[in-house]
Amino acid sequence: MPGTHGDRPLPDGGAADVTTALSRLMQRDLVFVMRFIGESQSLMQGHFQSFILAELALNGITEETHPLIHAFVERHAILLRDFVFSGVALSRQFRVEEMERLTGDTMIRVDVWDQLRSHVEMAERQFRTQIPTLPTLLDAWKTPDGGAGP
Repeated sequence: MPGTHGDRPLPDGGAADVTTALSRLMQRDLVFVMRFIGESQSLMQGHFQSFILAELALNGITEETHPLIHAFVERHAILLRDFVFSGVALSRQFRVEEMERLTGDTMIRVDVWDQLRSHVEMAERQFRTQIPTLPTLLDAWKTPDGGAGP
């Protein structure tokens, strides 16, 4: 089929083509997952910060011995928080047909298609704005001989 490579649209196919190709895959590839937000994230992160500080203290590492330890603790608490929430989210996935049945909303696929198309177009516009600065950035990717053939 012109404009595609297998199930994948070619780059010149545009946002509508790639969005249409993705919509064909929704039945198989689109899942809805739960996400903890707001105060729940803060609560979990606080738990891990306290946990990490306590575990480090048991091993002789305290604020007195390591005055900058809070940056380490915060970063690792975020990693542990995200690990827990991602694991829980992955264990509870819903397929698009399940979400349509649960919500009674038969337009979910259309709404997702519209959002996909809009975001693909936005990403393409954003990339185009960066084109003037790319030659300098891409110099690092040139062949050592500068592209001059043998």
